[in-house]
Amino acid sequence: MIGFGLRQLQIVLNHKADEVQHEFVAISDRLEKVGRLLLEEVAEDRERLKAEQGVLRARQALVADNINLWRQRARGVLQQRGGTTLRAYLEELNLLEDAEVRAAVQHTLYLMDAPPEELERLAAEQGRPEAKRTPVGRLIERGRTDYDLRGADPAARQRASVEFANRPGMAMDLEAIAEAESYAGDDDPIVRELAALTAIQLHRFRAMRMADLDVAHQAVQALAKIPNSGAIPALVEILETPRSGFVLAEGSTVESDNNRSRMVALLRLAEWHTAEAQAAIRARRFDRDSSIVRAAKRALELFPGDWDGTLKRPEPPA
Repeated sequence: MIGFGLRQLQIVLNHKADEVQHEFVAISDRLEKVGRLLLEEVAEDRERLKAEQGVLRARQALVADNINLWRQRARGVLQQRGGTTLRAYLEELNLLEDAEVRAAVQHTLYLMDAPPEELERLAAEQGRPEAKRTPVGRLIERGRTDYDLRGADPAARQRASVEFANRPGMAMDLEAIAEAESYAGDDDPIVRELAALTAIQLHRFRAMRMADLDVAHQAVQALAKIPNSGAIPALVEILETPRSGFVLAEGSTVESDNNRSRMVALLRLAEWHTAEAQAAIRARRFDRDSSIVRAAKRALELFPGDWDGTLKRPEPPA
């Protein structure tokens, strides 16, 4: 039960990072708009737009630091060695001026000090079937029983997965993502497809919207491993969308780009070898990143002709 309390506290702390993430996305969207306006506006507006751009960039850096701080606090929950250091860490978190965090901390401290009979009672409550019904579990149950989701047309399953991933906070729930991925070996092919499509949409959200580009890159790597063609549109979107964010380098938050993630998407699309993948890679021959340009040209040279979904390895030279 103490472990359960720690996981719940970690979820709360990650949720705080997610809340700040929304501000980062809004700032990024405004920066993109200001950048476009600077290319279009008349001269007298340029100074105002440049000033706003500077303010936005400074605020963006502060927000990124705040996101990383909440993430570090969440990671620290499960990194403490021994009860004494854990208690000290919890007491430090309890000083934060945040009611939700303090409530989660105090609940965890309560579990640490609760008598065995109380822990047994709480564990029994957690073991009830209704307590195990998770959002992913309910979606999978629909996949087993819902007439619309079990039809021959995969569009209904695709819509269900998109709606699920767009629910507030769902793409930030690592346990939900792991649970969706756990159905990859289910006996029911409809359930396997629904679970795969759901995992794809959750990873896509993280890959495209996370300010932390290290976290976003992990999502792209996960997408590349999913053996379902539903991942192709998500990989195309990632490849076609250069964006900036922040990474943690030598203990400091620094601005970076998502080109390494775009490269992963490009290489996986070459493996998928479909017409859609080929069109996306052809368009990257004129990308602003020289590494992407070289990789795109090389993929098209290695595999000439129309791609039909069957990857034919090039013949070795005689």
